Amino acid sequence: MRARAAWLDQRPAGNAGPGHAPEAVTAVLITHAHSDHLGSAEFLNHTYGTPVQLHETEVPHARREFLHQVSIGQVMRQAWRPSVLPWAVHAIRSGGTADVTMTKPEAFPHAGPLDLPGRPVPVHTPGHTPGHCVYHLSEAGVLVSGDALVSGHPTSRIEGPQLLPRMFDTERAGALASLDRIEALGADVLLPGHGPVHRAPVDRAAQRARELAS
Repeated sequence: MRARAAWLDQRPAGNAGPGHAPEAVTAVLITHAHSDHLGSAEFLNHTYGTPVQLHETEVPHARREFLHQVSIGQVMRQAWRPSVLPWAVHAIRSGGTADVTMTKPEAFPHAGPLDLPGRPVPVHTPGHTPGHCVYHLSEAGVLVSGDALVSGHPTSRIEGPQLLPRMFDTERAGALASLDRIEALGADVLLPGHGPVHRAPVDRAAQRARELAS
């Protein structure tokens, strides 16, 4: 999730895509440090000095002092399942094994709402990774859930709110427990790391994911 400045200049340069210059990005907030969730964070940080923030537990993960990510071996042991092998081939061809080490990731400066547009509140939701966070924008009724709660995945036949398949989680019991924290957050729009936007009460989404995982 990228939180933009409260005001934006009108210079035409760099206005591709969302219509704002990259200099207007106030910070990059990371849910977790898997390679498919770091996006252009390192580029923005290196080129424009944009701070990249995430949970303190996830900072060394972003630096690649260790890697909590599904291994090729784990994927191959599940290759008999429909869609797993095609997904794995696509992920590798798309750069899933590339080095995406962050050089200057930062822990959140304080607890509670961040001093960024939208006043996002990081909520620690470990399980997928030890330092995974979701971001709650209470005034907008939005929850950015990363991989703690998704609405689909190429390796899953389920549609709608769910946990990712077990092989993707560092600690499955923790991922299930984090659904309790998500369920307590008031939001009607779920922006997941995988799958489409889900527009319905997030507490019901968390309940459904728990039921499917049991």
